[in-house]
Amino acid sequence: MASGRTHNGWLKALFGHRRRGAARSPLVLDQRIDENRRYNAISMHIAKFQIGQVVRHRMFPFRGVIFDVDPQFGNTAEWYESIPEEVRPRKDQPFYHLFAENDRTHYVAYVSEQNLLADESETPLTHPDILEWFTLTGRGTYELKKGVAN
Repeated sequence: MASGRTHNGWLKALFGHRRRGAARSPLVLDQRIDENRRYNAISMHIAKFQIGQVVRHRMFPFRGVIFDVDPQFGNTAEWYESIPEEVRPRKDQPFYHLFAENDRTHYVAYVSEQNLLADESETPLTHPDILEWFTLTGRGTYELKKGVAN
């Protein structure tokens, strides 16, 4: 077992030598605290849609099944800036990862909640990745397979 002397030497090397009673400079805030922001808090955004739900885009002709949800924007700044400003969604809302499809192709989409609507059609989706992640239930809904969730 290490002696106290060796242990103290290690701590001094790690944190530096401080004299007892030495005056420390006071902590000074250099910016005003935003009272409307919760610092170091978990996002309290509540998702309107859920994993496995079929949705469609409000403006563009595609639909898909949700396979992941971010409580607020979690993509790159470059991706966000590539959206035209007049249709750019707010970042402070849930964003959904979809196995999406239109009449020509299948792809993965990242869509803000404000741009999604529940899809009430009974037309099954054909995206090839859906069957790897979901089981189609007898009710026509998608249930996440066991072992797929992180």
